[in-house]
Amino acid sequence: MLYAIVGEDAPGSLARRLAARPAHLERLKELQDAGRLILAGPCPAIDAPDPGPAGFSGSLIVAEFESLDAAQAWAAADPYASEGVFATMTVRPFRKVFPA
Repeated sequence: MLYAIVGEDAPGSLARRLAARPAHLERLKELQDAGRLILAGPCPAIDAPDPGPAGFSGSLIVAEFESLDAAQAWAAADPYASEGVFATMTVRPFRKVFPA
């Protein structure tokens, strides 16, 4: 089943985000290589593809996991969670409709 993981960045966490990014991307690459990653990316804090020092407000990941517990465990072990980038994180089942 697919799960949406939504992380909301903590205020002032841009430096932590940048430091944890290589490890975060490596985990996403593993999901991608396994054919389980649907999409992933950050939400710029301003209306620009590169927000510069404004940073990001959070991230969205949609990926396949065997259960909600497995998705929650994966999310909790992510460097953005462990390094304090995310102030909150929500994991919920997701049903893809489009594109078909």
